[in-house]
Amino acid sequence: MKFIPYLVFYKNELVINQNFKEMKIAFVGTYPPRQCGIGTFTNNLIMSILVNAGNKNISDLANVIALNDPGEEETYDYPEEVRFTIRQEHQRDYINAARYINLSDSQVCILNHEFGIFGGDDGVYVLSMLYRLKIPVIVVFHTVLSEPSFVQENIVREIGKLAHEVVVMSHKAKNMLREHYDTPDDKIKIIEHGVPYYPGISHQKIKEKYNFNGYQVLLTFGLLSRNKGIETVINALPAVVEKHPDVLYIVMGKTHPNVLKHAGEEYRNYLNLLVKRHKLENNVIFLKTFLSEDVLFEYLRACDIYITPYLNEAQITSGTLSYAVGAGAAVLSTPYWHASELLADGRGRLFDFNDSTQLASVLNEILDDPDKIETLRKNAFEYGKTLRWQLTGHKYLSLIESIQQAALPLEKDKKLVVDTSMLPKFRLHHIKRLTDDTGIVQHARYGIPNLKEGYCLDDNARALIMVLMSYRQNKDPQALDYIQVYLSYIQYMQTDKGRFRNFLSFNRNFLDEEGSEDSFGRTIWALGYLISRSPKLAYREFGTELFRNSVKHFDNLVHLRGIANTIIGISYYLKSYGSDEGMLQKMRSMAQKLTGAYEKNSDDEWQWFEDALTYDNAILPLSLFHVAEITGEEYIKEVALKTMKFLENVTLSNGYLSIVGSEGWYPKGGTRAEFDQQATDTMATVRMFYQGYKVTKDVACLEKMFLSYLWYLGENELRIPLYDYETSGCCDGLKSSGVNRNQGAESTLAYLISHITVLNSMEYEFEH
Repeated sequence: MKFIPYLVFYKNELVINQNFKEMKIAFVGTYPPRQCGIGTFTNNLIMSILVNAGNKNISDLANVIALNDPGEEETYDYPEEVRFTIRQEHQRDYINAARYINLSDSQVCILNHEFGIFGGDDGVYVLSMLYRLKIPVIVVFHTVLSEPSFVQENIVREIGKLAHEVVVMSHKAKNMLREHYDTPDDKIKIIEHGVPYYPGISHQKIKEKYNFNGYQVLLTFGLLSRNKGIETVINALPAVVEKHPDVLYIVMGKTHPNVLKHAGEEYRNYLNLLVKRHKLENNVIFLKTFLSEDVLFEYLRACDIYITPYLNEAQITSGTLSYAVGAGAAVLSTPYWHASELLADGRGRLFDFNDSTQLASVLNEILDDPDKIETLRKNAFEYGKTLRWQLTGHKYLSLIESIQQAALPLEKDKKLVVDTSMLPKFRLHHIKRLTDDTGIVQHARYGIPNLKEGYCLDDNARALIMVLMSYRQNKDPQALDYIQVYLSYIQYMQTDKGRFRNFLSFNRNFLDEEGSEDSFGRTIWALGYLISRSPKLAYREFGTELFRNSVKHFDNLVHLRGIANTIIGISYYLKSYGSDEGMLQKMRSMAQKLTGAYEKNSDDEWQWFEDALTYDNAILPLSLFHVAEITGEEYIKEVALKTMKFLENVTLSNGYLSIVGSEGWYPKGGTRAEFDQQATDTMATVRMFYQGYKVTKDVACLEKMFLSYLWYLGENELRIPLYDYETSGCCDGLKSSGVNRNQGAESTLAYLISHITVLNSMEYEFEH
């Protein structure tokens, strides 16, 4: 590397440092033209480093890896420095991004972290990338939570291990990382949020430019959502306008995309009605726009008072607040963490959360005394000089230089037990072929739906589980549409007595009066999973009604697999209704039926529930792992572990999964049948090891889960894949002569559930 000087402006002096090593930097985050505060930050950070690096083209400095919007397949028209894009909910993209960065000329990576911009639960997919990066990483935390969820806490803890350095923007954030997340103190650096500098813009001239003369201008800007607390200001204005009728409050910003997606303009409409109720139409303006940084800064210089009325103290960073201080605005704010720190020492004024009366009093006080406003402006502007992006870039370059010199070792030598790069692309193409407005068709001839066979409850229950898992994993809108189709089928097949029919002809005639206990149990599993995981309240309420219609039959179940499937459904139900003691007791009672069967049939050599291994065997220990997760009962966990180990010894002893065949099964004391092997047994095995890991935290379970999944891709008795890359379907079974090329719903759903389970496991892999 050659050495070039870089330039830093500080207090109008030119500082030249000859020690900056020219390098290429990978930046990970959202990026313009995507309208996102993190994207603006990423772009500004690059430009600030560019200024410090001297006369250099941005594409010579930066390799940008940009995060696209959730649910969007199409990318933006990005500038040339964006070399790679990540679709937020596609885990494979994160792995490919790591591969790209490792093969690029990047020598260090700066990753901007915010839970909401990465895919998976709470952005867990970012770990798939960080694990695989082979260059030093600086992680910039834009959010640090004081009360994180289990997954959020572990994501941050793991990032603290994987990053060479972490950057936060306040002392509060540093203390929280150190004390709550055990991030080493010497890894944490405080670099405050940078702000732009536009010289020569006077407050009075810019008011004239925007025709604000004659008004006392109040301003709030940022993406609109309920937690912004705009109503606090509007409710304060009547008392202010009474004394200062020339007050004009400008609320600038579009509605947050996530709010718009789920609630539309409900919040904005509420605010407009509030304005009318208070007769403030002449004093409040909503500007529904996303402004360029230059124009935004002009508005900040033009306003008399800037207000951030956020409702929650747990905001560790606010770029909008930093910009307001940098622009030299007189700032009023609720005492959220960043505001309490940034506005100390007379740089702003604080008022209590959701306290319109107090805000009105503070506004009237300083509007009555222009000198107070001017003092706040002056104090903010002086401190804002220390926040300018040129200085921020200098600090980041110094940090990069220290990393190069230290060459710190990291905990990146862990073996990844789940290699998701081996997974085919997840696609619902064959499910789409098999599904109509009634439900999912049972069978197919090769990849063509066999309409003569009609529909069955088993498959529609599995399909409901699969699309719920799919939507949770990648927010696929097609999966969301199918939820109502499969749920409607289940409702149609439920009898007045709360039982379920199973089979329906293609012309929608019932073909049985009552289905098996197996189909009953699988349906309860699906309804329980819906109750726990539904993306819509209406679906959850409907599923709860169907579930409770069938509860009266739980105690009468006698077949072990029907019992096991029902137990799994109850366990998911209890995750939403944990206080339902009656349901908890039913689950314990049903678990006792399984442990009783185990005690009756097991001995030192045969650790099983029955005197034969037959079909869907792994469902039995799987259900007990679910009970153990809910209740923590050691004996239940012990039986689950013993029977899982026994099944593992039978099916995984050769280094690949070999399912007990249906051509004779495996009777106690007899010979095990090798064929036909069924895809649903593999799904149950994958789920068993996955749930076993959740209960035991034994990483070996994840290894066996992944090995079992590979059965679909050819790691099986015949070394033949059952997954069809052309149709996106799964063949119906493994026979001694080859595969059954028919691709019905049962096998394809089993494959897809297994596939998503492997992806789900990445949320837990970082724990070990």
